[in-house]
Amino acid sequence: MTALEKNYIAIEGVIGVGKTSLATMIAEKLDARLVLEEAETNPFLEDFYKDRRGMAFQVQVYFLLSRYQQQKELIQRDLFFKRTVSDYIFQKDRIFANVNLDDREFALYDRIASILEQEIAKPDIVIYLQATPEVLMRRIQKRARSSEKPMELSYIQTLNEAYNYFFFHYTDAPVLAVNTTEIDFVNNPEYVTDLLKRVEEHDDGVLYYTPLGGKGEE
Repeated sequence: MTALEKNYIAIEGVIGVGKTSLATMIAEKLDARLVLEEAETNPFLEDFYKDRRGMAFQVQVYFLLSRYQQQKELIQRDLFFKRTVSDYIFQKDRIFANVNLDDREFALYDRIASILEQEIAKPDIVIYLQATPEVLMRRIQKRARSSEKPMELSYIQTLNEAYNYFFFHYTDAPVLAVNTTEIDFVNNPEYVTDLLKRVEEHDDGVLYYTPLGGKGEE
């Protein structure tokens, strides 16, 4: 399978890893439709970062339904007849649900999600961006979103572990796991060119990869 045949490329990773920036660059390079997660429209998000336990179910259900609606619209627009690059996969919702919901809440969430997931298209390849929790926190602080100000390093560490576990067991599409701890795609576009060569070549399982071995962040 070549890049031309991979019509649906999804970028994933923990908060602050650079999903949207990379998705935007790849979409421009491939002349593809860009689909961005609308996280900031969640009316519960800011309160969630202040009180994760109290607001977890509300924020999770809102994300689940809004992501479902967006993904359904992709299918209705003939997803597989036009190349698409997205900065998330629908299944990411389960990662956060497992981290944030208690057992009763997750049981209810799971009943809803299991029905919705049956109607969602799977990507042809996932680019999973990784970075250390410390680097992720620096990037989060640098972008200075008001809703993320209360976020703690311990939460990012927990998400990092959950994401790694999820993608270690993920089988719905090939995964290109990219170490971005010392990589800056925005200021080094040649890394994107190198990355897309690997996207062309990778067809099965999880491949761990560092573009050009370059450094972009100290």
